Amino acid sequence: MTFKLTWRNLWRNPRRSLITMSSVAFAVMLAIVMGSLQKGIFDNLIRDVVSFYSGYLQVHHEGYWDEQVLEESFPEDAAMVRKLSQIQGVKAVVPRLETFALASVGSLTKGCLVAGTEPERERAMTRLPEKLSAGEYLDGRGKGILIGEGLARKLQVGVDDTVILLGQGYQGSMAAGKYRVLGLLRFGAPQLNDAMVYMDLVTARQFTGAENLLTSLAFALENPQDLARIQQAVRKVSGPGYEVMTWGEMMPEISNHIKADRAGLYVMIGILYSIIAFGLFSTVLMMMAERRYEFGMLIAIGMKKSRLALTLVMENLFITIIGTLAGMAVSLPLVMLLKQKPLRLTGHVAEAYEKFGFEAIFPAALDGAIFLNQALTVMVLALVIGLYPIVHVARINPVMAMKK
Repeated sequence: MTFKLTWRNLWRNPRRSLITMSSVAFAVMLAIVMGSLQKGIFDNLIRDVVSFYSGYLQVHHEGYWDEQVLEESFPEDAAMVRKLSQIQGVKAVVPRLETFALASVGSLTKGCLVAGTEPERERAMTRLPEKLSAGEYLDGRGKGILIGEGLARKLQVGVDDTVILLGQGYQGSMAAGKYRVLGLLRFGAPQLNDAMVYMDLVTARQFTGAENLLTSLAFALENPQDLARIQQAVRKVSGPGYEVMTWGEMMPEISNHIKADRAGLYVMIGILYSIIAFGLFSTVLMMMAERRYEFGMLIAIGMKKSRLALTLVMENLFITIIGTLAGMAVSLPLVMLLKQKPLRLTGHVAEAYEKFGFEAIFPAALDGAIFLNQALTVMVLALVIGLYPIVHVARINPVMAMKK
C-alpha cells in the first residue's frame, strides 16, 4: 500500500519530480565525466612516459638496477622470453643490452647511453620510428646507429656521419667501434634527447663482447590496469635471481609527480561533490516548502508521522534511483565521444606538452568501475540528504502548516 501510494504521489506533481530527478541525473553525469577524464588523462600521461624508453615493466638480473653494469647482465633464455610473451595482457617483450659509453667525433666527446635492441620489438613498445626526425630506422643488419638530436648537436654530426663509441665492455674488456649515423631521434625528455644511442642487439653484443647476454627485458602491455597482475605472473615465470620492476619503481620521481597531480584532482572532485550536495539539498528544501500545507493536512486527518516520513523517504529513493540511472545513460555516449574525440589543447599550452613528448589531448577513459563508483557516491549523497524530510515531518505542527 505504501509503495503504491508513494509511486502515485511521485507523479501527482510531475514537474517537481522531474526537476529533482534532473538535478540527480546532472550530478551523476558531471561526476562520471569528471572521473572518466581524470582517469583518461593520467592513463595517457603514463602511456607517454613509458613509451619514452622504460616500458611498463622490466626484468633484470637481481641487483642490476642498483649498479647498472654489464657484469649484472644475464644469459638470453629464448624459452623464458617465449613464456613471458604468452602471459595474458603482454603485448611485447623487448630484449635489451644497455651500457654507458663515450661518443666521439674529432675533438668532441660526450657521454651517452647505448641501447642494443631488436628493432621490430622496440617499434611495438616505444614507437621508436615515429621519433625519427631525419634518416632511417634500424634494419637489424648493418652497423648503423640512431642518436638523439641533442647529442647530435653536441657532436656536430648528422645523418651518414661517423661516430666513434668508446667504453668498457663485458668483464673489463675494451669496447670500441665506428658507426654510421642512420637517423636522428627527437625525444620529449631532454635527458634522452641528449644521451641516447640505439643500435641493433647483435651490433651491441659485438661492441661490448657480451655474447648472448641481456641487461633487461622490457614489457609493453595491452592494458595498463593489468600491471600488478602481470608483474606477479612475470615473477613466477622468471623465478629467483631476477628483479621485476614497474615503471613507477624505476622512475619514482615521475610516479610521485603523477600522484601529486592526482591528489589535486581529488580535491577538485571533493569540491564538485560539495557543490552537488548543496544543489541536492536546496532541491529537497524547495520540495519541503512547497508541500508544507499538504503535510499538515495529512497529519491533521490522522496520518501518522512515521507513515508520512516513510512515504517521503521512499519518494526520495525512487527519485534518486531514476535520476542516477538517467545520469548514467546520458554519461555513456558523452564519455564514448570524449574517448573517440578527446579534448585537444591548442596554442602555447599544446606546444609545451608536445615539447616534452606528451600528446596535447585530454581523453576520457571508458571504465565501468568509474560509472558505478561515481553513481553510487552521488546516490548515497542524495539518500543521506533525503533523510531531511524525516526531521522536517517530526517537527511539523499541522495547524501552523495549514496556515496560508
